[in-house]
Amino acid sequence: MKPYTAEKILNIALMGHSGAGKTSIAEAMLKLSGAAERLGKVDAGNTVCDDSPEEVYRKSSVSAAVAPLEWKGCKINLLDAPGLLDFAGAAAEAARAADSAVIVVSGRDGVAVGTEKAVETAEKRGLAKAFFVNGLCDESARFYRVFEDLKASFGPAVCPVVVPFIENGKANIYINLLEYKAYDYSNGAPVEVDMPDMGDHRLQGLRTAICEAVAETSDELFEKYFSGQDFTPEEVIIGISKGVKSGTIMPVFCGDALLMRGMEQFLDGITWLLPSAADKAGEIGTDVNGDPVELAIKEDAATAAICFKTIADPFVGKVSFLKCISGKVEQDGTLLNMRTGTSEHIGKVVMMRGKKQEAMRVIPAGDIGAVLKLSGVSTGDTLCAPTRKVVLDGIDYPPASLRMAIEPENQGEEDKVAQAVFRLIEEDPTIGFENNTETHEMVISGLGEQHLEVILFKLRNRYNVEAKFRVPRVPYRETIRKTVKVQGRYKKQTGGHGQFGDVWIAFSPCDSDGLVFDEKVVGGSVPKGYFPAVEKGLRESIAKGPLAGYPVVGLHATLYDGSYHPVDSSEMAFKTAASLAYKNGMPQADPVLLEPIGVLKATVPDKNMGDVMGAITKRRGRVLGMEPAKTDYQVITAEVPAAEMADFATFLHQTTQGRGSYTFEFARYEPCPPQIEKKVEQNGSGRND
Repeated sequence: MKPYTAEKILNIALMGHSGAGKTSIAEAMLKLSGAAERLGKVDAGNTVCDDSPEEVYRKSSVSAAVAPLEWKGCKINLLDAPGLLDFAGAAAEAARAADSAVIVVSGRDGVAVGTEKAVETAEKRGLAKAFFVNGLCDESARFYRVFEDLKASFGPAVCPVVVPFIENGKANIYINLLEYKAYDYSNGAPVEVDMPDMGDHRLQGLRTAICEAVAETSDELFEKYFSGQDFTPEEVIIGISKGVKSGTIMPVFCGDALLMRGMEQFLDGITWLLPSAADKAGEIGTDVNGDPVELAIKEDAATAAICFKTIADPFVGKVSFLKCISGKVEQDGTLLNMRTGTSEHIGKVVMMRGKKQEAMRVIPAGDIGAVLKLSGVSTGDTLCAPTRKVVLDGIDYPPASLRMAIEPENQGEEDKVAQAVFRLIEEDPTIGFENNTETHEMVISGLGEQHLEVILFKLRNRYNVEAKFRVPRVPYRETIRKTVKVQGRYKKQTGGHGQFGDVWIAFSPCDSDGLVFDEKVVGGSVPKGYFPAVEKGLRESIAKGPLAGYPVVGLHATLYDGSYHPVDSSEMAFKTAASLAYKNGMPQADPVLLEPIGVLKATVPDKNMGDVMGAITKRRGRVLGMEPAKTDYQVITAEVPAAEMADFATFLHQTTQGRGSYTFEFARYEPCPPQIEKKVEQNGSGRND
């Protein structure tokens, strides 16, 4: 592919609800432009964008794919984003690299939660937006119903550009309202035909919607429209393009990707209307002092690029996808990684289209490419020229809320699992992972059940690691509620020197995260040299409480008396005596099990408020209050036991159809209800196996 300047480069993310046909649209665009030799199909597992084994198996996108193509003198970098909400991290990566978002809507199902999420993501990134209503050859498709849903959901900015002419329930003719021409696809290739009779009312309504939108883009066009003059096709295209770039117009295209209908009109339309990389006018970064730095999209400026996606393939190696914001990324050059402070040698620079690589050598300002084997670079890193140190905005990933313990199918392969997970995190930063030393388990977190299923699939197929999930253990604590005084006496006689240690310790409750040790020994009944041994014995003992073997907190131990033997006493003997005092005294001190309580903040649609609040109450939670969030949403704040949160992510996803989200942060420990304490004691899960 020949090099292009920023004025001729369009970076477009295909976004929308799962199943709307984003990957199929990418395939149609690639085939039509000549970038692909054949039209791949998702069901056949032979598409350019869904090229990984997990995507072929699931017949659905799970990561963002980059697919460049050329159309009428422009380079279009397509970024095919997953529609499943469990892979919203990949959609965030595509949005970070894009300048525009084409939001794909099913002609049968209409506006769905994925549509809303895509618009929300695009608005956060300040992307120009357009809609494509797909699948109109399906008998159950209803374009005009979907169009009205779009206007009702997203306002008067929704503007028709290409619409179908429905005859006998079939959409064979597509009308381009920019050119005011009609094209018939009945025999495959488009043939220009006379404008069909759609009914004066509908056609005039569509034309009026366009003209009103165009009139708002400049004073000159406003005056022309209200003086009764008609706009020329050029004025319509320029006016809508201005509105799209400013965000006041969201054009609507339509067609059927599988049958290649309406795709020429779509490609022409986006090259006319959507902003080029140059139109985006660069970005604002920050320098080493935190001050803003304006970066222009100029090839002769100092280089600044963002790594927006990483592939960690065990065979191909590490592939870092870069969007160059300023200057140019050149093969065999050197750039500074602002996260690590180290210099990175730029090796082979390529253009990726699915699995295929094409030598690129230079990624100019505004363009997207990939660099092989940048071992020190992670997703979200800024690479810049050492002469101008600047940090670009990273990627706004959604928080991973579904936590599960992960363990190998074969005992002894824990390290193998951990190393494989770390490799997956390189390409998917939404995966969370921790080795919990307290509960003695590895805990992984993801965006949902399907996200975690894909992780297991990748572990098995990429790294030959068999693993399984289970609900993670809850890190309970134990404490006491009354004061007791007990003796710990250790005496052991052998053939030579014996062992002797004798202590009296008072155990009482206090406010602490562990043990508070004091000594009030008088008269030298216990020599000072043995105090540290007594404390050490107690600190080792509190690792296991008397009820279920969980760590003890809030324990005040005071050594106040004892005795020793001038020959047989030793540090080990007094350490053992302290352990015996702990063992004898704790059951008498009214021990109680403590459970972790967290603050839940759930953002949910108004219509789901009752269901969510009921679920919180059912989980022994206490609702603290509510406050309005965005339109038609509320934030519920509650305190909920951590033990009741294991499946809350799944519940919220199902109840709100993916619209809800939440955060959960540890607040404090509270005594368990008796029935919960009894169940935990029976399980004894705090004890080491």
